[in-house]
Amino acid sequence: METRIVAAEPSAREALRNLFQLCAYDFSEVLPLEVAETGRFDVESAVDTFGADPSRFPFLFRADVHIAGFAIVDHKSKLTGASDVWDMAEFFVLRRYRRAGIGTALAQRLFDAHPGEWEVRQRGANGAATAFWRRAIAAYTGDRFREELLDDDRWRGPVQRFTSACMTQSP
Repeated sequence: METRIVAAEPSAREALRNLFQLCAYDFSEVLPLEVAETGRFDVESAVDTFGADPSRFPFLFRADVHIAGFAIVDHKSKLTGASDVWDMAEFFVLRRYRRAGIGTALAQRLFDAHPGEWEVRQRGANGAATAFWRRAIAAYTGDRFREELLDDDRWRGPVQRFTSACMTQSP
């Protein structure tokens, strides 16, 4: 199966909006997210800012010709506001493609495409995400990363920090 990362164009807004619904559904196991009377999660604001922030880069994941998930990479730390830090703001792989190494490969391609300092954050209650990121980042860095457990106004949960030195031009 060929996997690709494609920069999400404005025409992908509807696909991202729908994928955010699936992501919110998964997160409802660990966060107190409720479905509105429309039968949808209220996550429209995450998609409505599409293209408005030049430091925010949305991507679609593809497995062969099918959509397999999405990521949003920010070139700004959510923890310090530093503009020279990459932040994995969102990362979602459809269940059909999980546990086959696809998520790890896609994450590592994103790291390669964005050289520099990285922060990858997980909610404290999302143990599966933390286990995934620890494995993916350890494999990518050869175990050369730092992890910190935050519990303050900035963030509540683990944060992995590392440096990507690859100079790949595109994901």
